[in-house]
Amino acid sequence: MDPGVAVAALQVQVPLTAVPAAQVVAGSPATGSVDLDEDMGVGVWEMTPGAMTDTEIDEVFVVVAGSATVEFTDPPQPAIELAVGDVVRLESGMRTVWTVRETLRKVYLA
Repeated sequence: MDPGVAVAALQVQVPLTAVPAAQVVAGSPATGSVDLDEDMGVGVWEMTPGAMTDTEIDEVFVVVAGSATVEFTDPPQPAIELAVGDVVRLESGMRTVWTVRETLRKVYLA
């Protein structure tokens, strides 16, 4: 991503791949991401409807499309509901379950 250039987060083409069977909790979710600036750790991530487990990295993200629930299994804490405009910080090592109701797209800084 060049300085002074705008990127339309909803227009970025994100190639999706099926979530590995060991991570699938429900449905047939697919995920993918595109790095917009590797030096700064900025990118776009997307997940289709379904549920999957994940182990997080340090990141902050903004939801730009869709809706989901994120459950925190380790360390346990209350689940959060994600909607457009939400800003969330995750810490490395958190274990989560993502349940996507409407294809979720986020812009992240990791």
